[in-house]
Amino acid sequence: MNSGFAHQIETLRAIRPLTVLGAAVIDVIADAWALPWSGCDIELKQQGVNIGGCALNIAIALKRLGIAAQNALPVGHGVWADIIRNAMAKQSLHSVVDAETGDNGWCLALVEPDGERTFMSFSGVENQWQPAWLAKLDVPPGSLVYLSGYQLVSPCGELLTNWLEGLPEVTAFIDFGPRLADISDALMARIMACRPVVSLNRQEAQIAAGRLGVAEEQLGEVWQQRFASALIVRHDKEGATWYDGTESGYVPAFQATVVDTIGAGDSHAGGTLAGLAAGWSLADSVRLGNAVAAWVVSHRGGDCAPTREELLLAHKNV
Repeated sequence: MNSGFAHQIETLRAIRPLTVLGAAVIDVIADAWALPWSGCDIELKQQGVNIGGCALNIAIALKRLGIAAQNALPVGHGVWADIIRNAMAKQSLHSVVDAETGDNGWCLALVEPDGERTFMSFSGVENQWQPAWLAKLDVPPGSLVYLSGYQLVSPCGELLTNWLEGLPEVTAFIDFGPRLADISDALMARIMACRPVVSLNRQEAQIAAGRLGVAEEQLGEVWQQRFASALIVRHDKEGATWYDGTESGYVPAFQATVVDTIGAGDSHAGGTLAGLAAGWSLADSVRLGNAVAAWVVSHRGGDCAPTREELLLAHKNV
């Protein structure tokens, strides 16, 4: 880390409107000495019950970095929804979408001894988007709009894609996650025609390369030829690469002692979105994403994104 980047963190201010659309759910996090297998009876050690969901993790990361966003995270009525609503209020977070009926979903996250995590999810109102919810969102030209693959492959994926196609002069930021393999070719073509910034981890990059019929090392170049859309490939402790038109680059990771990787991808997206909202270059934005992700993987649980002050303190003398 150099003093130039530390100064960027100090002066981080949003100059572009930002909408975060997606899920607020409950994460039940437990340590598992091994993953369950058919017919087993395995005992887990519960770490905690946290609010989570890709979009909510990103909303929290942005809030702590001092970046304002319009949070479109459906919150319903029920046991899980009440926990989410109360937890969001304590962090001064508000969703502009209230679901009249139905509860929010929840997820069981199993953390193995090496920190790897496995998710088992139960869907709720976060995947039951309605035209009226979208119609009330204020998304001016020049905005950044975050979308997750979890919503795009849900039954409301067609509705969300129609909505995205109708937004003038916005930049979508999409983290397809493990659902990349489940998106139909037809829907993928429509999404990519919007020229979003796409962020993939190494496993998802393999899936993307397979879909395009190319070797993984050719993905960035072919992606630009096919979609003319910015691409970020995250390589965990090996940093990240980015591709944008004829330009590309590598951004090294920050050193971290991995405790668990829950929320790592979401926190990277939150940091990257914060940089883009501030008008930073893609390379500098990815570097901020790397810094936020390094902090998160060195702390337990998904709800542990750093404040701007904590991030600055951790790196100012490096």
